[in-house]
Amino acid sequence: MYDELNNSSGRTQELLTAATAEAQKHLLALQEMTAAEKSVGFIARAQDSDPYLARIREAVAKEAQTYLSSYPEGSGAGLRYTAFDRYTKLTSQALERLQGAQRALADFRSRLKPLDRTENQLRSFREVYDAVPWNDVTEALHDVKIDRPQVPNYTDFVDRTATNQEDLIVAFQELFTAPTSRHIFSFALAAFIDIVVFLLAFASGPYFFGATEQRWISASAALEGQDEQIFVRTFLRKLAPTRRGMAGVDSGELNTGEQHLCMLLVSKGLATIYEENGKQVYLFDQSIQELLLESLAASGLALRASASVGA
Repeated sequence: MYDELNNSSGRTQELLTAATAEAQKHLLALQEMTAAEKSVGFIARAQDSDPYLARIREAVAKEAQTYLSSYPEGSGAGLRYTAFDRYTKLTSQALERLQGAQRALADFRSRLKPLDRTENQLRSFREVYDAVPWNDVTEALHDVKIDRPQVPNYTDFVDRTATNQEDLIVAFQELFTAPTSRHIFSFALAAFIDIVVFLLAFASGPYFFGATEQRWISASAALEGQDEQIFVRTFLRKLAPTRRGMAGVDSGELNTGEQHLCMLLVSKGLATIYEENGKQVYLFDQSIQELLLESLAASGLALRASASVGA
């Protein structure tokens, strides 16, 4: 619809531009003829190559024959001068109508957008098209059978749905039966955006949800009803070096949340358990110790508040 309206409005604008230019020539010629009739006379008898002006000369001459005996031809502000002046005013009015239609059409083309609703596009164009003074265009261009641009048919572009909206099926039919470069570009752009959004969502998953071990820590802290950083700080204070040189903790010192975290780390191979002096000790992989320490690098509000209270 957008392309069809662009073509029709463009052709209409060409006709209006040509008609306006001709009307301006006619108005200037009639002003000169009116002045010449007043000062010299006999203007209606002359021949004119322009069909529009020739018809006016002929009309004035026939009108003058009806009062020739009472008002002889010659110079002065006579009836022939008055007749030419009348046709000059009519031509001036026609020119104003053409220029008004030109402005309305130019305004419509500047506001026309491809994504506007089809019915709104067509309604706006119909209002401008119907206001074009086609009789003035025809007379100015000396063509009785002027080829007027066709107004696009609404039913050729939309389906008559309950909401008067363009049916999606019709849009897909147009895309697959008669695709244009605009359709192909739109389809490629949409596919590119979808791929980029998918890759961004896939790549940013860990940043939004955190590493797996980080989520385990958060869940364990939730079991104790504590802030995550406070939970980690308390847990780290219980760690001590063992004979093997690894960080370990006595299972008897752990609360419920810490016990669950240690059991999960053991099941995932990130910690191990052994007997030492009759006690069960959890030994942690270096990566877990690093993760716990790094989580305290940027202290949160709850951790700072608890530190202030302890001080």
